[in-house]
Parts: sequence; structure tokens; C-alpha cells
Amino acid sequence: MSPVVKHFFDPNTYTFSYVVYDEIERVGVIIDPVLDFDVPSGEVSHNSAEKLLAFINKEKLSIEWILETHAHADHLSDAQYLKSKTSAKVAIGIGITSVQKTFKGVFNFPESFATDGSQFDHCFRDDEVFMVGSFDVKVLSTPGHTNDSVTYLIGDAAFIGDTLFHPNVGTARCDFPGGDSHMLYLSIQKILNLPPDTRLFLCHDYPEKAREPIYQVSIEEQRAKNIHINDSFSEQDFISFRKSRDKQLAVPKLLYPAIQVNIAAGVFPSEEGVQQRYLKLPVNMVSNDK
Repeated sequence: MSPVVKHFFDPNTYTFSYVVYDEIERVGVIIDPVLDFDVPSGEVSHNSAEKLLAFINKEKLSIEWILETHAHADHLSDAQYLKSKTSAKVAIGIGITSVQKTFKGVFNFPESFATDGSQFDHCFRDDEVFMVGSFDVKVLSTPGHTNDSVTYLIGDAAFIGDTLFHPNVGTARCDFPGGDSHMLYLSIQKILNLPPDTRLFLCHDYPEKAREPIYQVSIEEQRAKNIHINDSFSEQDFISFRKSRDKQLAVPKLLYPAIQVNIAAGVFPSEEGVQQRYLKLPVNMVSNDK
């Protein structure tokens, strides 16, 4: 069975967000929504979320879940704004607890900051299943890029987060805290061993010049053409490549703002002083880790 999938692309962060729904029952989910955040000014807006809401209202959909594939390091989540407009539950994989424990120390969060995932309405475990309309949604744990990475399998559609990109772009990095190239290899194999007609929906695309962003690829394309991992790569080939490649990558420009907000289900830190919220920027954090 095939759910209806509507994609939305944010060119500022190269992120795909999705509205996925049962066409008969008019029930659906939002996956990986983007909060518009201007780094120089610190201004936030909800233009990207409003596009999703306009579509949802036009199609007369009831949204039951806002699903995160992981705590993103390259964009801020607008889950809370969308929750306020739809009353949907916000969810992520249970691995978020490990990510929270790691970054609570990085940002020197207060003792009151919970690291049990309770900021989310639900934390899914591997192989957990829930219903959206007439569709079973199966949650597959797919760590490696991050501890909390999951894939949502809805009918013949798999929403794979950052695990795999377009075949011309390759695979996710593994150098964030909790990243592991061996685990990523195993997670990729789990995805590539799904039924061959499974549609793979990407979280990002970074198109080469003259190519439009592509949000959906096939398992066959990934097996044959992915530049980082295809059927000609051994596990050791991939691990060696990934470790070498990751040493060359720059820190994502939204890493620290995004992580602070996303591990708290899209909630900004509490107000300080004159009703003002602040995001922290650790000094020399990357160089101190080396």
C-alpha cells in the first residue's frame, strides 16, 4: 500500500520535510519540520511550517504525529509550533536519551534538564509499530550518523533521515558524538534489505550544479550508484572511507543552535532576565575534542 507523500524543500538548509497521509481517512503525519532561523540576527519565523499547514488545511487532513528522524545538527525543528496548530504528538527514537546526556554536559544545562526523552510526547523503540489511518508505521532503529537515528516505514515508503543521501552525494557523516561508521554500515544494510520496491525518502539533498533537488530514490539506485556505499563496497571499505572523509568535513553552521533546540523537542531554552531567550556557543569545543 502507498501513502500519499507531499514533500517540501528548504533551500537554506537543503532539508526535505514531509506530510504523509492516508488518502481515504485523511489522517497523516509531519516528518522533520524546519524552523526558519537567521543566524546573524537570531530571528526565527515559521514560513516553512506555514507552507505545511496551508497544504494540511487545503487537504483537510488531521495530523496525529510530528516525527523526527533524529536530533538534527543542520536545522532547527519547528515541531512545537506545528504541535500548537495541530495538537499532534511530537516523537523521536529512544536513542535521544543518549544524545541528551552527551549534550547536557556540552552546554552546561541545569540539573533540571531531563535526559530521559520526556520533552517528547513519545520515544520509539526499535521495531515499534503504530497506526496512521489504515497504515502501519514501523520504526526501525538506524544509528550510526547519530545514536537516535530512526527510519519510519509507512506502507511502501521509508523516511530514512540522514542515513543515505542521493546516490551522487553518498552517506551521512559519523563524527558527531555517538556517531559510528560500523553502526552506519549496518543501518544502511537494514535499509537496503527492505523490499526492493520500497521508496526511499531523503532528509536532505545537496545537488550538483544544474541538478534539481531530488527527494525520492530507489533501493536499486542506491545499490548500484551510491558513491560512498554500493554493492561493490565491503564493510571495511566503507568504514575506512567514512573515517577518512569525516576528517575533512567542516562543522555544520547551525550545529550548536540546532542541537540545543532539537534535543528538547524544538523548545528553546528558558527565558532569562528581561524575558529573553539565549542560545549558547561553546568556545573551542571542536578543537578541545581533538
